[in-house]
Amino acid sequence: MKQRDVVVIGAGAAGLFCAAQAAKRGRKVEVLDHAKKVGRKILMSGGGRCNFTNMYASPENFLSQNPHFCKSALSRYTQWDFISLVAEYGIPYHEKTLGQLFCDDSAADIVNLLLGECAKYGAQVTTRCEILSVEKVDEGFAVTTSLGDYRAESIVIATGGLSLPKLGATPFGYKIAEQFGLSVLPTRAGLVPFTLHDKDKQVFADLSGIAVDVAAGNQRNSFTEAMLFTHRGLSGPAMLQISSYWEPGEAIDVSLLAAAQAEILQDARKTSPDAQLSTVLAKHFPKRLTQVLIDINQWQNLPIKQFSEHQLNMMENQLQSWKIKPNGTEGYRTAEVTLGGVDTNEISSKTMMAKNVEGLFFIGEVLDVTGWLGGYNFQWAWSSGWAAGQVA
Repeated sequence: MKQRDVVVIGAGAAGLFCAAQAAKRGRKVEVLDHAKKVGRKILMSGGGRCNFTNMYASPENFLSQNPHFCKSALSRYTQWDFISLVAEYGIPYHEKTLGQLFCDDSAADIVNLLLGECAKYGAQVTTRCEILSVEKVDEGFAVTTSLGDYRAESIVIATGGLSLPKLGATPFGYKIAEQFGLSVLPTRAGLVPFTLHDKDKQVFADLSGIAVDVAAGNQRNSFTEAMLFTHRGLSGPAMLQISSYWEPGEAIDVSLLAAAQAEILQDARKTSPDAQLSTVLAKHFPKRLTQVLIDINQWQNLPIKQFSEHQLNMMENQLQSWKIKPNGTEGYRTAEVTLGGVDTNEISSKTMMAKNVEGLFFIGEVLDVTGWLGGYNFQWAWSSGWAAGQVA
């Protein structure tokens, strides 16, 4: 029987950071994970460079049925606190776009930082350890594993969501929550590429690999970033972002003029009236996309001067408001996050402890808190992990 003050289940971003914070207070901490190595999701994130936080992170960048829940943790351990830690470890980094901070070299730098913090304060990390059961006992919790039995005063669940099952994602955290009487809100894939109906897939088949700046939105939100055509559908930051706000059967409103003046055709009528419609459009869009736009809208490829002002207005409106109805998403297989999860109304926003189960904590993605694309989910891992680490 191994006696610990704190057992953290899950050696990802939130779990490792929480373990270091608890150990810093003098607690005897051990992190258990079923995978062969720690931080697998960190290592593949951001194209292998880990978008570890965002300079503009604020509660408005998170989805939850209780939008106020994340405020306390985010305000007490901020992006600037983690940026200071990154600097302390001498990790070179850069801003890519929109406040997104990436490692210059490798995501392994962030994993090494987390392991360095655990080692510094004496938190143990054990991999290839399958958790067989977690039970409440008089003196805390009994944890039965493939590597032996543990007793701990506090248990921290940091097992993440269902996204990227190839990296070992399981519903373990949700099952533990339900075992102890907590509600789990319905889950679905977030920050995920869209798939298209066969008819649309055929129309856009030749555009695979083409990216354009767009504004993609619905009644709940809108994002101006790149959209990427794929052989399955639509991806790129704009589509991943709006996917978290999308409901099945709903159309997405895409403005293809997000990066250009709205009056591109009207202006061309004044400056180059003899230019063909395709020539004018090709100044703003890739040639293959230009041809598809002409085809799907059944526009005649005439010199601009041959169109009336009304016709040009209609064309510009179609470019500004192209409606596309996805067939669905690619699901958890490629999703970056899981929407939904452990109901935050049953968790203390200050400590991350279950209100009705003394010593049981939930942090990171397993909770019903989901950030936008761009380093926000890592910041939630640091902030929620820090909050639990102060009291676990």
